[in-house]
Amino acid sequence: MGTEYFYDTTTGEVTEGRQRGWRGRMGPYATRAEAEKALETADKRTSAWDEDEDFGRPADGTD
Repeated sequence: MGTEYFYDTTTGEVTEGRQRGWRGRMGPYATRAEAEKALETADKRTSAWDEDEDFGRPADGTD
């Protein structure tokens, strides 16, 4: 297993490995650059889910 990087939402720091508790930690990410963009990535995914009319519905099409 390779090195994992995490973004700490409390401090804004990227850490190598799990150096802190789970609270406020985003990741793991494969690279430091990916971890540095954690908030941007989360924002893009949230926006895409908000625009997806089928998000959250059962896969079988029932409501």
